[in-house]
Amino acid sequence: MVKVKPLVIGDLAAKVPLIQGGMGVGISLSSLAGAVAAEGGIGVISTAQIGYREPDFDSNPIGANLRAIKTEIQKARRIAKDGILGVNIMVATRKYEEYVKSAVEAGIDLIISGAGLPMDLPKLVGTAKTKLAPIVSSVKSVQVIMRYWWKKYSRLPDAIVIEGPLAGGHLGFHKEQLEDVDGLHYDDEVKAIIDKVNETASEHETEIPVIMAGGVYTREDMEHYMEMGASGVQVATRFVTTYECDADDSYKQAYIDATKEDIVIVQSPVGMPGRAILNPFMKRAKEEQIPHGKCHLCVSTCDPVKTPYCITEALVNAVKGKIDDALLFCGANAYRATKLEHVKDIMDEFRP
Repeated sequence: MVKVKPLVIGDLAAKVPLIQGGMGVGISLSSLAGAVAAEGGIGVISTAQIGYREPDFDSNPIGANLRAIKTEIQKARRIAKDGILGVNIMVATRKYEEYVKSAVEAGIDLIISGAGLPMDLPKLVGTAKTKLAPIVSSVKSVQVIMRYWWKKYSRLPDAIVIEGPLAGGHLGFHKEQLEDVDGLHYDDEVKAIIDKVNETASEHETEIPVIMAGGVYTREDMEHYMEMGASGVQVATRFVTTYECDADDSYKQAYIDATKEDIVIVQSPVGMPGRAILNPFMKRAKEEQIPHGKCHLCVSTCDPVKTPYCITEALVNAVKGKIDDALLFCGANAYRATKLEHVKDIMDEFRP
């Protein structure tokens, strides 16, 4: 049986080797992230359209988001006490550089970054103490990042997050791969990534912990990946159905009501496949183009003229509980939720 130890990332040490996954829009903000950090894990705020509640969000979305990053980090700190806080910032975010700098200025401990390769993240963070953890899904992507960062910035990642095919939201896999997850034999890729990261860390006489994400729901899942050499796990879907999650109760109830058959792979309007709950909105989106308002400048891969629907509007509806007019992103295990629980109960399950 594997020994569960704290997760150490440089000079940060999380007593529980668990990172709560960043979930936008508004699903993981200060309440959830602060609660996870207070219980000894790493709480993560998603910066994706984080300012959706700001009064000027419709007219000035970038400004609203940058303001909200600092506000939510400050609020989370008050809840987290001395706990560790991170942000998840998608590389595909418009004005990505400004989001990174805003989080660093607010004193964030860790930046987790995917939806593209964060090639210039070290430059944006500079000499700040903020730790950097790129999200990867393949050996090739982790090799590219580590080589480039070392060659250009003389820096290696402080941690690596592997996001597997069972994750929620946007996914770094082709639709065909996601329709036959078993056929991917993804554990082989996980082992290969861990081996490559350990080999590079050893060459540079350092340690780079690898954190497994995507489909991790129970302690048993965590121990499975730790036996393969992971130092910790990232868990997102499990935390949606907590009292502390920042989403509306109707969103949480959609998870509780969902069956395994309700969880489907969808084509997001920003060009990536994703995993979501099949609902009236998704059925409409297959049949027609859904009218939308002014562009909220979310990600660079979206064409507001051609988009079948506005992903920002669909995700804001989700967090506000308008679930029949919403995109309900979820992980593959969302159907396993049967009730609301407290963050503490989940953290106790994963505790060393």
